[in-house]
Amino acid sequence: MISRRQEVTARKLHRNASVFAALGDTTRLTLVATLGDGVPRSITELTEGTSISRQAITKHLRVLEDAGLVKSTTVGRQNIFAFEPRTLTRASQSLDLIAQQWDAALQRLKEFVEE
Repeated sequence: MISRRQEVTARKLHRNASVFAALGDTTRLTLVATLGDGVPRSITELTEGTSISRQAITKHLRVLEDAGLVKSTTVGRQNIFAFEPRTLTRASQSLDLIAQQWDAALQRLKEFVEE
């Protein structure tokens, strides 16, 4: 039987699945880390100093945008991408819930073993 709390946690994790999937790729994780300094950048700026093509970076940015981790705006003919920290904060909170559940389960196990 699943508890109400477990059900809520499962729903939150499901909502954040695309975030976790997007962050599972090293290129996308690097892009989030780069944009995490709060400075919006163009695709050209994000490809500088890498061996990755603009097309590949664009595809990665679209995955991040679909997951809600970055936002894009059009300035003239350029797309400018900015990090969206609220999405990562929500995903982190979901992981905190799982950690709390594991801590509680481990505590129950410890108490059981020590009895």
